[in-house]
Amino acid sequence: MRAASAGNTARPRRPSHGAAAALPPGTRSSLPAQSGVRQQQENHSSRDAARRGLAQLRSQTRKRGGGVEALTRLGVLPRPMAALGAYRCIECNGEATELYRDYQRGVLRISICKSCQKPVDKYIEYDPVIILINAVLCKAQAYRHILFNTKINIHGKLCIFCLLCEAYLRWLQLQDSSQNTDPDDLIRYAKEWDFYRMFGIASLEQTSFFIGIFITLWWMTPEMLKRKSDFILLLKALLLSTYGKLLLIPAVIWEHDYTPLCLAFIKVFVLISNSQAIRVTLNLNRILPWVAIFFGLILENGVVCLFQKMGWDV
Repeated sequence: MRAASAGNTARPRRPSHGAAAALPPGTRSSLPAQSGVRQQQENHSSRDAARRGLAQLRSQTRKRGGGVEALTRLGVLPRPMAALGAYRCIECNGEATELYRDYQRGVLRISICKSCQKPVDKYIEYDPVIILINAVLCKAQAYRHILFNTKINIHGKLCIFCLLCEAYLRWLQLQDSSQNTDPDDLIRYAKEWDFYRMFGIASLEQTSFFIGIFITLWWMTPEMLKRKSDFILLLKALLLSTYGKLLLIPAVIWEHDYTPLCLAFIKVFVLISNSQAIRVTLNLNRILPWVAIFFGLILENGVVCLFQKMGWDV
């Protein structure tokens, strides 16, 4: 028994779980404390750096005048966020700062309108052919996409080309009305003076039509046309909405017995496009654009009557 007890006393005892707490402070327990102190020092240094950067950004922003524009110049905000209302929602015509958000690595997300909770512009995913078809159908959403959310600079070229189409049609009808087959008349037929004259007359008629629209809208809704940019935007919308005159050339090339009826339908289609462009640009109801177009047609017909009194063939 004594030998057994001696053997038991000779064995080393295992440290209990609470023995670690009895260790002196200069051993293993000091390691987690040191790492915690280092982490706190890093956090304090990062906070100090962030505060210094924010103070420097505020000083630079104040020097540049402050506001969103200064932040955009400094590169803090992206360029679409700088101009509030740079885009329009195609559903409710509300202002939007961006059409989509780029999350990098090819991940894009269409922005949601804050007013109607719908996508700001769904047409940015559509094929141009589908957008053109919707524009031909005179959908307001397609017009808003083209006028507000795209950068199209073909207004002048499209206007000149449409005027050339109309001048060619008038010039062709003028030559068909002459029944003389004298060689001198054939030489005169080949001259370009009549074509240029028809081009000038068509230009004056369209200018008078636009002037009548502008005067009527400025008189009925002066709050909509306060700035020069409003007039320029409405002019661009009217020029783009005259694209229907491009159909005059196919109607003349494939001539048949129903050509006058086709020309009348083209005229009506152009007027409907003009009405939709005015309505979308100024956010008006359906009646006011037609009233403006009516007065524009009156002024245009007045110019035509003036040319006829002068003895010109129109």
